[in-house]
Amino acid sequence: MGGNGKKLHKWKITFHRPFFKSDGNKKLPPQEFICPISNSLMSDPVVVSSGQTFERLSIKVCKDLDVTPTLPDGSNPDFTNIIPNLALKSTIQNWCSKSGFEHPNPPEYSEVESIISSSMGFCLMNRDNSKIGVSESDFLNGVSETTPVLFSHAASELNCPNFYSCSSSDESVIANTTPRLPFATRPSCFSASSSPTTSTEFIVSDEVSSYNSATSEDENLVNMMKTSDVFEQEQAVILLRKITRTNEEARVSLCTERLLFALKELLNTRYAALQSNAAAALVNLSLAKVNKIKIVRAGIIPLLIDILKNGFQESQDHATGAIFSLALEDENRTAIGVLGALPPLLHALRSGWGTTRLDAAMALYHLTLVQSNRAKIIKLGAVGTLLGLLKDPAVAAQVLLVVVNLAACAEGRSALLDANAVECLVGMLRKWSSSGSGSTRENCVVALYSLSHGSLRFNGLARDARVSDVLREVVESGSDRAREKARRILVMLRERDEEEEGREDEEVDWEAVMEGGVTRARRLNWEKS
Repeated sequence: MGGNGKKLHKWKITFHRPFFKSDGNKKLPPQEFICPISNSLMSDPVVVSSGQTFERLSIKVCKDLDVTPTLPDGSNPDFTNIIPNLALKSTIQNWCSKSGFEHPNPPEYSEVESIISSSMGFCLMNRDNSKIGVSESDFLNGVSETTPVLFSHAASELNCPNFYSCSSSDESVIANTTPRLPFATRPSCFSASSSPTTSTEFIVSDEVSSYNSATSEDENLVNMMKTSDVFEQEQAVILLRKITRTNEEARVSLCTERLLFALKELLNTRYAALQSNAAAALVNLSLAKVNKIKIVRAGIIPLLIDILKNGFQESQDHATGAIFSLALEDENRTAIGVLGALPPLLHALRSGWGTTRLDAAMALYHLTLVQSNRAKIIKLGAVGTLLGLLKDPAVAAQVLLVVVNLAACAEGRSALLDANAVECLVGMLRKWSSSGSGSTRENCVVALYSLSHGSLRFNGLARDARVSDVLREVVESGSDRAREKARRILVMLRERDEEEEGREDEEVDWEAVMEGGVTRARRLNWEKS
């Protein structure tokens, strides 16, 4: 619906490149650099809620004209939220500099408006024509397929030995203040075993098993997914799942735009086995670092969120793992949060089961490396819930990582102190002093150290929780890093206690205060002493 309540028009747009002509040695811009609406090199690319990228002005003109474009796959982009695509903007500028191509200038409003109006006119002409077959099919056959840009500098990979050195976000402040994760670096629902892992994984027919990804790439799979035969659709996603389970090259080569759009339709099915295997195949595709941004931009996240809310149990397990995998990419985190993944992930963490809870916790950890997502978690009132989950040994260690992230910002520290986080963390240290892992103890100390910064309330809460006792034990038997943090907290507490004792011991000469103020009274006391 448009802003004035009118129904938005639907129109087709071409993806030809009429504005660029090769002059011999100069290369044409990659198709992912071109706005699908204006057909021009993007100067201010933005990602919309459904995952596609457009020129910012093109979206404004569409909204002003109350129109919504229909993309080649038949979907309509959602312009509700837009996020600047700074990475793509930088990539375009670098490509222009290296290729000798003129840097893009912002398009003129009138030019974009003319393009959109012409496209609307074309569609209206065809809609009113009783014989729409040939001209429209010829028109659509001319539409060239596009593939989102692949970023070679994607921040994180699931099997990266050290997550913390991978993040490139300025907001990922926790990366250098927490120890390495003692957890698996792939979604818990993923299994590299070649044997069937779920009840929904069937035996693939000989005809389908003969599929050769090196020669036919994604065409056979897409055709099978688009059939009306549910069994054949199931065979397609099971085959895709098997091919991409251990084959890294297949994950990259098969993750094309048309396959992702075909997979989207199957994620939305109400057939349990079909939906579950489609979600599992998506997890496998997301393991390749170069696929992570592409998958988010294909508009997959809203479907995964819907599965978390309304999907089948096994599908929810895979959907949570997929979001965890995609959240490892620094550039995806803000978009995943904006699209609304945090509430269903919190629900999965609190009310889910087994691997779903673990993957939800790890997804929340990576998403809260971004300040905007930390603010959303706090606004949702989830701090108390997270602290309560620290008492659950099944997920306590993973939830603690989220708490550490929240403690890195001022509003997070305030919310944690209000929810009595000091007592919770001290209790956790006491409970796990002998049986807990070294990394978990270290994270408890890191969280306490963050809470102690810039807060006068921490002293009183720490004293009530007798934090000094457990920190002395950490100094004696903890890791090097935990001992260092514990020492700093103890020194800070001792200094603040000495300041308070000094103020209490100071005798005030009230007569001097009345005559000359506090300064003179203190001077007289110093002279007497």
